[in-house]
Amino acid sequence: MSEKELGQKWDRCLADCAVKVGAGIGLGIVFSVVFFKRRTMPIAFGTGVGLGMAYSNCQNDLRSQYLLHSSVTKEQ
Repeated sequence: MSEKELGQKWDRCLADCAVKVGAGIGLGIVFSVVFFKRRTMPIAFGTGVGLGMAYSNCQNDLRSQYLLHSSVTKEQ
């Protein structure tokens, strides 16, 4: 694996982590305010779920050597 490919995979992993953790925190805040009388448990749970999903996606992405990521789909 070339260094450029590895760098691109790490960039995708970090961006994915930021999005998933941000969404988890956001949903945790909403659930905390609306349903749980401003407790911090939903925020921690949402953050943990976001981190877990991001870690799993990064692990799969870094282990796959021959998977090509493309934004162009092939028409059949």
